[in-house]
Amino acid sequence: MLALAIFLVTLVFVIWQPKGLGIGWSALAGAAVALATGVIHLGDIPVVWHIVWDATFTFVALIIISLLLDEAGFFHWAALHIARWGGGRGRRLFPLVILLGAAIAAVFANDGAALLLTPIVLAILLRLEFKPAAALAFIVACGFVADSTSLPLVISNLVNIVSANFFDVTFGRYAAVMVPVNLVSLAATLVVLWLYFQRVIPAAYPVAELEPPRQAIRDPLVFRAAFPLLGVLLAAYFITAPLGVPVSVVTCAGAAVLLLLANR
Repeated sequence: MLALAIFLVTLVFVIWQPKGLGIGWSALAGAAVALATGVIHLGDIPVVWHIVWDATFTFVALIIISLLLDEAGFFHWAALHIARWGGGRGRRLFPLVILLGAAIAAVFANDGAALLLTPIVLAILLRLEFKPAAALAFIVACGFVADSTSLPLVISNLVNIVSANFFDVTFGRYAAVMVPVNLVSLAATLVVLWLYFQRVIPAAYPVAELEPPRQAIRDPLVFRAAFPLLGVLLAAYFITAPLGVPVSVVTCAGAAVLLLLANR
């Protein structure tokens, strides 16, 4: 009961964030209270760290890669292309945005998809003067698909990494099982979101209001490196997994390469 109480109070502060209190501080305070009251012991820390260290370093590296690509204009460029592929038809744009969110979630994890794609899509919708109800539909879709389709690869979700490591599932084996599952989840997401929001999605939008996608590119070198780097990373995950190389090692190497390019 004490552990449950500490968890609930910590969760309240994480959601409430009184006076701008960061969620990290609330989580640290909850951990300190759990340690001080004997709910956990110092000997438990190495056990937990052994379980989560690979996921932790992978997540940090993925966020670094995502932020660098975002600064280079990669995600804005992709979103503008999607908006143009919509051809001015809102009911075509809606599923395209969901598919873009699913692709980003697969490679950059669900957190990266939700945090990076959502503000970009919102900015584009505001430029196109979408009504609030329509904009909300797209924003909810971005956040929802980021979680519902974070299944196909080990790196697509922190839970995937922890589970794959705990049960000793290789990157290739995980993908072979979960890619079909993810496709089913994507189809269900498309159907549910479409049925719920179809009435508020505008029939048309002015494509001419959008700038050319190339104008979104702010760092040509990092942008040009994005596609080959992501391809090499995905190949490296499959190649190194049978050798027992943690995914964090591969991801951190990719982040280091991109950092060198960005700080050239």
